[in-house]
Amino acid sequence: MAQARGSLWSAVATLLATSTTLVCCAIPAMLVAIGAGAALSSLVSALPQLVWLSEHKAAIFAVAGIAIAVSGAVQWRSRRAPCPVDPALRGACLQARKTSRQVFVASVVIYLVGGWFAFVQQLFA
Repeated sequence: MAQARGSLWSAVATLLATSTTLVCCAIPAMLVAIGAGAALSSLVSALPQLVWLSEHKAAIFAVAGIAIAVSGAVQWRSRRAPCPVDPALRGACLQARKTSRQVFVASVVIYLVGGWFAFVQQLFA
């Protein structure tokens, strides 16, 4: 149960780390793509830290990539860890494992979307 809980926390931390890739790159690119440049301007005025995130996107993606790799290793290591024999605890253990996998997959998808807008999309413009 402790390993399943650890992998869940690892996946949640990865989700938080990769969500910065959306904030720095994907959301601003999407706003510009749909013609909402004024909304992006207002957003940057309200949150000037977004400019700093965009300027340091390579470092942000590196940290998020490392977080995904570590979380993936934790997920892989705990995939066959034993769950308790008690049916209630076993159900909770299996549910935590499933939730952890789902959060990890969501983190990878967010990372890929952010990477697309940060590095690949600009090649086609």
